Formats: sequence, C-alpha cells, structure tokens
Amino acid sequence: MAHEQHEHHHAGHSHSHAPVITSVNRAFVTGIVLNLAYVMIQVVMGLRINSLSLLSDAGHNFLDVAGLALAMIAFKLSKSKSTEKYTYGYRKSSILISLLNAVILLVSIGAIGYEAVLRFGHPEPLPGVTIAVIAAVGIVINGVSAFLFFRDKESDINVKAAFLHLASDALVSLGLVAGGVIIYYTNLYWIDPLLSILICVVIIASTWGLLRDSLRLSLDGVPSDIDLNKIKKEVLKVAGVVDFHHLHVWAISTTQNALTAHLVVSEQLSNAEVAKLKQHIKHELEHLNIQHATLETETGLCLEKNCEHENHVDE
Repeated sequence: MAHEQHEHHHAGHSHSHAPVITSVNRAFVTGIVLNLAYVMIQVVMGLRINSLSLLSDAGHNFLDVAGLALAMIAFKLSKSKSTEKYTYGYRKSSILISLLNAVILLVSIGAIGYEAVLRFGHPEPLPGVTIAVIAAVGIVINGVSAFLFFRDKESDINVKAAFLHLASDALVSLGLVAGGVIIYYTNLYWIDPLLSILICVVIIASTWGLLRDSLRLSLDGVPSDIDLNKIKKEVLKVAGVVDFHHLHVWAISTTQNALTAHLVVSEQLSNAEVAKLKQHIKHELEHLNIQHATLETETGLCLEKNCEHENHVDE
C-alpha cells in the first residue's frame, strides 16, 4: 500500500511537469522539421559544388535529426504502462536510445575524417561565398532549434543531448562561414577538408559526455546528479533511524531514479510509527531526485558480513 501511495504521489508530481514534456515534444518536432530541411539544402548544394565540409556537416545534421526522432520516440515509450514482463514499462528505452545516439555520432566521424584526409592531398576549387551563405542559414536554424531545448536541458539526458548537438552544430556552421570567407579571399581550398576534420573534433567533444553518462546509466550506475553521501545524511537525520545500509540507486529512465535500502530502526517504534517513518523518508528522497524508493526495515545493528562492503561498492 505504501508503494502504491508513493506511486500515486509521484504520478501527481509527474503531472505537474506535463507542460514541460509537451513543450519538449514540440521542440523535437520543430527541430526535426527545420534540420531536415537544412540537411536537404546542404546535400544538394554540397554535391553541386563538391564541398566535403558541407556534406560532412549534412551527415552530422542528419544524424542529429535521427537522434531527435529517436529521443522523441523514447519520450513516448517512457510513458508506457508497466506489464507483467516489463514491470517498469519501457522507461529504460530512453537510456538505451541516448547510448545509441552517442555511438552513431561517434561512428559517423570515421567516414568524414577518412575522406577529409584524402582530400588534403587533392584540394578542389570551391565557391567560398556559397559555402558561407549556406552555413549562415545553418547558424539561424541550429541556433533557433537549440534555444527551444535550452529551458529543459537539465531535466533529461536526451534533451540535454539534443541541446548540445544543436548548439555545437551552430558553432560548426559559424566555422564554415569563416572558412567560406577565407576560401573566397585566399583560394586556400585545403580549408574545406580542414573544416571537416574540425567538425569531427566537435562531434567527439560534444558526444563524449553523452556516451559516458548513457553507458553509466545503461549499466545501472549511480546517476551523475545523485549524491549518495547526501542521501545517507538525510536519512540518518530522521528520528528513529539507527543505521542505513545496502543502498542501491539506479536510473529506470532518463528522468526517473530508483532506490532500495535497508533501514535499521529503533526497537521502540511501533509498526504504525515505522510505516510513517518510511513514508517520511520517501518524501524526503523525492526532493533528492529519487522517485521510486523501496525501503526494508529491521531492528538492531546489521549482522551481515557484507553490509559495509556493499555500501563501499555503491559509493
């Protein structure tokens, strides 16, 4: 019953954030449409003028579009109800999709970098003005798209990934504008493959953190925004709690975290007081970004040999 009440309270908590999710979904749709249109422009013009930097950036932007679409699907799946076989629903899919996005982006730099190295030896004449104009359009499109995710970028790893990718794309476009101007005034055509390599570096830099965080969550590691020491201090401050061990925290989605732990409570507490104590702790844990808590209570000190070992490992 306590778990059901906690779920109901959390459901209300989620409901209060529904406008955020809705606005994020609109941001995803807008970002997908704008960037897909821009990718088409880049591909057509890149092939027409034979610019590797434009085609490289088009490939990067297309992967971002695919990433936005996958992230939007993850939002839908994370709302799915639990079943007998998937007791947490499909919430974990948002983590797996963020990991997939990171892997796809990193793999894409291989082809781009390889072609750029080949072109260093045989740079081809390019219209610098055309590159600069197309890239300037990209600054506007990516800048507007990134702004749509700015407010909610700390609420979900997929939203943060979308913001970082779009913001980095805007910076890449700025670099392409500068490159186009340099080519126009200097005829240094090797600038084009150089910009492609720089794009690869930007992709790595913007994606590495996403890959690291996604991999940690996929392996049920403690989410980066969770402070285990703070959790322990808050729980041990509660009157009636003697000790706190077997602490495990993991992410069940990119927006929700779960916790299990053993509470050693005073032997003088009645069953009703223990139940009230657990509800109070669950409420406090919600303020520490723990939405699902399962607490097992016991009296007396922990006599199991691996108590200290487990706590040490989890930290």
